[in-house]
Amino acid sequence: MAPDPWLATYDDTYQLAQEIAEKLHERNQYLRNGENPVKINVTLRTLMQNLNGKIGQLKESLLRSVFTRQITQLEGDRRQNLVDELLTKEQQLQMSFKREGVEPDVVRSSLMAGGAGNSRSNPWVLEEPEETQGFTFREIKQQQQQIIREQDAGLDALSSILARQKQMGQDIGNELDEQNEIIDDLTTLVDTTDSKIRNQTRHIKLVDKKSTSCAMMVVIVLLLIAIVVVAVWPTH
Repeated sequence: MAPDPWLATYDDTYQLAQEIAEKLHERNQYLRNGENPVKINVTLRTLMQNLNGKIGQLKESLLRSVFTRQITQLEGDRRQNLVDELLTKEQQLQMSFKREGVEPDVVRSSLMAGGAGNSRSNPWVLEEPEETQGFTFREIKQQQQQIIREQDAGLDALSSILARQKQMGQDIGNELDEQNEIIDDLTTLVDTTDSKIRNQTRHIKLVDKKSTSCAMMVVIVLLLIAIVVVAVWPTH
């Protein structure tokens, strides 16, 4: 079975990181002996650039493999952990390289123990920060993951609050729509009632006018009858 190209590239990158660590250790010996480490610094710069490029290739290849489903999600996570550890080691090597003239603590430890199925002993040259003293790389990574989980939990809580506020806003909006519909119905009812009242008022005025006219006609007729009666009534 042909070896996995990604794992082969990882092994090469691992070996390169180990070589850089050994070169840094050699440079520190030069400094302790009072010798000029110019040539080894030039070599270190070239090796550091190559290391950065190889880690970039590993990241791109891993993303492509995960995106095209060439590997399982579990294997993708495992390889991502290996890349993260390489990035951490690269940063530590960069710090040691830049602190030229200052003797850092020399730590002999395993580089990516069990990362690709191989156990290697590697002299890492680094100055350990105070906040991580006594912590292994696994413990540091777990601490970072715990911080990320706490941040995710905070974001989830904030998202839940925003979702509830959004729902409350929608409920208030629906209630306002219902109230507006009720007001519109009341306005229509008032307009209808007002129109009916106006019609009834006009009708009453018309009836009153007709009643007045009839009363006048009756009075006139009665007067005419009275005149006729008086005219024909004998005077003797």
